[in-house]
This record gives sequence, C-alpha cells and structure tokens, in this order.
Amino acid sequence: MVINGEDTASGTALLIAAAPAGKSCLIDATSVLPTLAAVPPGILTGTTAATLVELADPTDPQTVLTRVRAAATAPGPLTLYIAGQLHLDHKQHLIHLALARSTPTTLRYTALPWHWLAGELRLRRPGTTTVVTDLVAAPDAWQKLGSEGLVLGYGIRVYGRIVPPPPRRQIAEPAYLKALATAWRSGINPPLAQLHEQAAARSGSPDALFLAIGGTVVDSPTASTAQHPVPPHPVPVTAAAAPAPFPAGTGTAEEDPLPAILAAAHAGRHGEAASLAAMWEGWALRTYGAESVQATHWLEVRADLARLAGDAARSCELWMAAADARLARQQPPDDPAVEGAVDRAHHQWQELHDPRRRLELGPPLVALRLHVPGRRPGAVEALQHRLAQLDGTLPAEARRAAP
Repeated sequence: MVINGEDTASGTALLIAAAPAGKSCLIDATSVLPTLAAVPPGILTGTTAATLVELADPTDPQTVLTRVRAAATAPGPLTLYIAGQLHLDHKQHLIHLALARSTPTTLRYTALPWHWLAGELRLRRPGTTTVVTDLVAAPDAWQKLGSEGLVLGYGIRVYGRIVPPPPRRQIAEPAYLKALATAWRSGINPPLAQLHEQAAARSGSPDALFLAIGGTVVDSPTASTAQHPVPPHPVPVTAAAAPAPFPAGTGTAEEDPLPAILAAAHAGRHGEAASLAAMWEGWALRTYGAESVQATHWLEVRADLARLAGDAARSCELWMAAADARLARQQPPDDPAVEGAVDRAHHQWQELHDPRRRLELGPPLVALRLHVPGRRPGAVEALQHRLAQLDGTLPAEARRAAP
C-alpha cells in the first residue's frame, strides 16, 4: 500500500471500532478488529516498520481524541481505520462518530465530533495521512452526507464506504474493511487505490456511498468511477501553470467550471456546489499533487462556498488550511495571498456564534496569526484578547468539551 509515494521506514496505524450498545447499534464494528489485527502492521501503513494501536468500543470521546492526537504527532505516515456509525446532533447539526455509551439524547457528550478528528489531522503534513472508513449513517446523518460528503481536510487521502441504516432488527457488517483485510492476509498487496476498487466491488450495495481521494462522495459502487471521477472541463488555473492533458475520452473544452459552481451556491444548492468543488479538488490533488497551485485554488473555492452556505466554522478551517498550504509551498508570510487567506479565516472566526466552536478554532488561528500578522495593526493582540475573554466567560462544561 502506497501512502505518500515514498519508501518510509516507520508509520502508525490506528484502528478505531465503536458502536453503541443495545437498540442503538447499527453495525458490528468490532468484528473487523481481529481480521485487521492479523494483518502485518507494516502492510496497514505501507512502511517497513509500524506501530499498531487499537481502540475497541471506547466510551469517552476525550480518550479517543487523546489517542488520535498522539498518533497524529507521531513521525512518519499515519493510517486510520475507522468502523462505526455516524449521527447528527440535533442542536448544531454536526456529524459525530458514536461510541459505546452514545445515545440519541447524549450524543454531544458521549460521541466523537467528526470535526475534532479533522482538526487533529489538519495539522499533519499534506500527503502523509490516510483514513479508511467503513461506516453506517443514521437517517439524518445519511441525508447530510449524501449532499456534502465526508471531507476531512486538505492533503488527506480518504477511502471507504458509507451505507444507510440496515433494516430494523438487523445489524450491518463492516464488509468493506473485511474485504481489505482478507486481501492482505491472502498475500495481495497492490496500491490502496487499486485495492479500494476491489473491496468496493465485493462489499457494494445499491445504496452505498464510496469515498475516494479527498473525501469525494460517489453514488455508484462501480470502482473505476469511485477512484477516477473525470471532471467535465479542465480546472481553472493561474497563468503560471497550465492544466495537464486529460485521460483519453474526456472533453477538452476550456470552460471554467467555477461560474456554474457559484451559480449553484447562490441558488441555495450548497450541497451540490460543495460536492462539485470537492470533486475538482480531488482531481487536482491526483493530477498535480497536494502542494500544487491548482489544489490550493480549489481548497480556497471550498472555503468561500462554506461562507456562502453560512458555515463560518468550516470556512474558517478551510481558509486556515489554505494559508498552511501556501506557507508549505514556501510563500512568505507577507505574501498577499497568504495574508488574504489568514484575514478571511480571522473574519469567519469572528462570524461564529457558537462560543465553543470559537474556543476550538481560536488557538490554531492565533498560532497562524503569530506567523502571519497581516497588515492591520493589533490584529494578533485583538484576537488573543477576544479568545482570553471567551475562555473566561464560557461555562466550564463547554470548555471541557473543546479539544
């Protein structure tokens, strides 16, 4: 399995399998752990040596966050394998990974918010993180994922399957992850993209959503479609970089897809616009690489689409990721494009109405602001002062809920 295209000596594999007990259980998540654990750890990470960590039916989201944070800070490639079920909390409408004690009424305190996971992985160097999922989505989460996808962030490879809830009194099996593990145990070890195609074909169902690179949702279990969504037109790029030749059979008209995407967003079809932009970003990542101008362009498009959709938190996260991407490309902190990305992240943070989300996103924004102070005098100090005020006024329970 190729994680980042390089032969790396050591990596980390984190296996998370969790589902609520009793009537709320939708998937037998932990049944995949023995099969995955029987695969040599180096195969799971694509490295010569590997550290393997298992979390079977954890009960506390803070414990899971701590393990994810430790794995995210370890050197070398990181691969997360996640089997479980997704729910939508009814207050903030955010995706959560249910844990062993999660119930519909206690979800916000007993499940792992998906954006916590995204926040930890966002700090890693692009191209060194892979997430492989086998998930069941509760009805409300299924509807949200069908329109918006399951995106973890810039430079993170995402493969996997999401299925709707099984019929009543039935429990789903993590068939996709079991197909991967079975192939590895039989001695088959092609690149993960190729193995994903095989597992998708073997574990597919008519309603399954398959995740390709970058978290793009694909409605069909057809493996080739899941891995190679072909954009209808070349990606718009700056004058300094021309698009690469398209695969045989595609169209060649040089029409800019951005106006159609923005038109969908302005018409209120935010899910459609976000999915199209995510598809183009995935194509740019595969064609030009994680640190390319083209990939960063589509990351910034997605940030602005989140703003238009009224999702200030997501927009803030994406603008910070865009600034990080430009800095990783050795653009200086006083580059107008870098300053612009940080300024927009700062503005979206100020637009947040949820104090807890402000508290979560504040520290990484402060760290970015210290490196990119911008041209407005006192921006760093004002941000630090506002964050300190927020930390002092937020209830203790909400502060504990923040990572």
